[in-house]
Amino acid sequence: MRKGADTASTMDGIHTVVDKLNNQILPPGVKIVPYLDRDDLVHFTTHTVLHNLAEGMILVVIVLFIFLGNVRGAIIVSFTIPFALLFAAICLDLRHISANLLSLGALDFGMVVDGAVVMIENISRHLNRPEEDLRTPMERIREAVHEVQRPVFYAIAIIITAYLPIFTLQRVEGKLFRPMAWTVSFALLGALVFSMLVAPALASLLFSSGASEWRNPMMQYLKKHYRTAVTWAVRHPRFTVGVAVGLFAIAMFLGFGGVIGSEFLPHLDEGALWVRGTLAPSVGPTESARVAERAREVLCSFPEVPRVVNQIGRPDDGTDTTGFFDMEFFVDLQPKEQWRPVFHQNKDALIAAMNQELEKIPGVFWGFSQPISDNLEEAVSGVKGALAVKIYGDDLKTLETIGDQVVDTMKDIRGVQDLGLFRVLGQPNLNFEVDREQAARFGINVSDVQDAIQTAVGGNALNQVLIGEQRYDLVLRYQPQFRETTESIENIRLLAPTGERVSLAQLTKVSETDGGSQIYREANSRYVAVKFSVRGRDLGGTVEEAIRKVNASVKLPTGYTIDWAGEYESQQRSERRLLIVLPATLLAIFVILYSMFHSVKWAFLTLTNVAMAPLGGLLALLITHNNLSVSSGVGFLALFGVSVQTGVIMVEYINQLRARGYTIERSAIEGAVLRLRPIMMTMLVATLGLLPAALSHGIGSDSQRPFAIVIVGGLISNLMIGIFLLPTLYTWFARRGDLLPEPDTEGAV
Repeated sequence: MRKGADTASTMDGIHTVVDKLNNQILPPGVKIVPYLDRDDLVHFTTHTVLHNLAEGMILVVIVLFIFLGNVRGAIIVSFTIPFALLFAAICLDLRHISANLLSLGALDFGMVVDGAVVMIENISRHLNRPEEDLRTPMERIREAVHEVQRPVFYAIAIIITAYLPIFTLQRVEGKLFRPMAWTVSFALLGALVFSMLVAPALASLLFSSGASEWRNPMMQYLKKHYRTAVTWAVRHPRFTVGVAVGLFAIAMFLGFGGVIGSEFLPHLDEGALWVRGTLAPSVGPTESARVAERAREVLCSFPEVPRVVNQIGRPDDGTDTTGFFDMEFFVDLQPKEQWRPVFHQNKDALIAAMNQELEKIPGVFWGFSQPISDNLEEAVSGVKGALAVKIYGDDLKTLETIGDQVVDTMKDIRGVQDLGLFRVLGQPNLNFEVDREQAARFGINVSDVQDAIQTAVGGNALNQVLIGEQRYDLVLRYQPQFRETTESIENIRLLAPTGERVSLAQLTKVSETDGGSQIYREANSRYVAVKFSVRGRDLGGTVEEAIRKVNASVKLPTGYTIDWAGEYESQQRSERRLLIVLPATLLAIFVILYSMFHSVKWAFLTLTNVAMAPLGGLLALLITHNNLSVSSGVGFLALFGVSVQTGVIMVEYINQLRARGYTIERSAIEGAVLRLRPIMMTMLVATLGLLPAALSHGIGSDSQRPFAIVIVGGLISNLMIGIFLLPTLYTWFARRGDLLPEPDTEGAV
């Protein structure tokens, strides 16, 4: 496909042309049958994502009905979802950005409705105040909206800000995650418009005669016991803060102690395998075809494999420089539900079984990837493998020797699979070294010897044949029987000035050596590559161990260097970028908080939630055996934005209570208790909105699962810790002269 072309329209055009060929042009009995159709993968991934979105939407709506206790309020909040989706779709279309797996999978409907939840919950609470409040429902709605409009606006603005650094990601990760950032940002912008403008208008229509809500017994129970617990926490600040500091230390240990593995990106399950076999460089087409046929029989012997298609050598268009030593197999796979129980629907276990059988074929190095992944990996590293060690230098023999040492060092490292050296030597060369003394003895020039070899074996152009505008060289060359063997070439005769006929064997020293079969160049230097994959262990830990052992055991001559390419290089680049982006994100969030509170103290206090958020995300990754990656890193960015929301809602309301004359301790306790329901609702809907994606294992779920796991785990821990830590820290740092909002006389009830 051409660069920049639209996938959907291109595939539709191909299907149309194939149907026309099959039905109108090709003779009976001949049909084009695709064995790899990109639309199949798109269909499976779309089904998985839409299934997760539907389940998340249902869970969000259920939570809204239970916690709001008002059908009309729940309906208003639910309308946020279609409004935000339509808003995002219009903006994406205006920007000419197409939706993809990650952009759809990252949509958390719970996060989308958070602003409307806070707005409608506060309206419902004001409308259900005691009968002594003689104001009209419209006045109560206006007061309720005014009370929370600032925290709602800033909370959603902070979440959008948390996604903005994603636009700074580079290369592969940038292309994958930028559409997601656009989609989520547009959806949240639409949710902000709905929460600030549409939701209050709908509430004024549906609640014109007031509103009643269901008294949730579970919520009453939680509030009762939460009041007791938060009062104890506020009055024992050293213990509460000490526990929080201990949990923060645990989070730092999990994040930087190497307990959780690391990788570049989770591999998308494409539902098929791409198997590559590498023979000796000098192998011919007959032997390569024989080995390929045997490998096909081995692969087809697995019931999990419905079909195998293979190719040998390079394509006719010259886009690949490989030779007959390269065999590639497309191995289709049945749905995992139809696999034998021995594999437990684990692709790595199936690959290990295939590799064990294929290794019985002598003289072949095997590698396993997936059809799309294989092309992407080769484009990133320049090597036919997921990961590569590139050794740069001048001499081919020295390069291969160092490459063999690297292979010997890495073969015993746990997690290293498909290890092999791309040989650059192996092409048999017949060398004729002119014996100058012998040539002088017979009176024959060195150039005459070289000309004789060139004419006999390679051929020399004597003239040109013209046919119209076409020109062809007329080449003089020995017949095959006089140049096919070493002996026949050695027997070629040259006429000496004395008239004597002298053979090449008398004038040269003939030797047969291995020469360069392929010479790889990069950065103005020759190199050889050691390719390998990582299975059964995290990529970061495996490669870092390999780097340590190779640096310790392989001594490089002067002028030779080693570079680690492929996914590891991409992982290191993305980690360096995230180390810059994460602090920048926190700084941007702090600036927004300061513009809201006009106080450094309240901005820092609100940011304490961010410090507690990573613990749950890291624990969730550890428990589910997922690695730190770009996907989980983007999840932490989103988590930082969402977790600040708790602090914004709670601190703003505590300040409002203090402005009405409450004491610091009473404001902290009452504000925490009164904001428990909206905080629980916003956190629960955001958590449950991504829970199906966090638990999904269908085709297409691999890339979004770490993102969802981080947010789900982080929000749970943030809810459990933040509702106690924030009121405690507030009472600890609050002073009489603090900057507070203007007192709301209408709300002083």
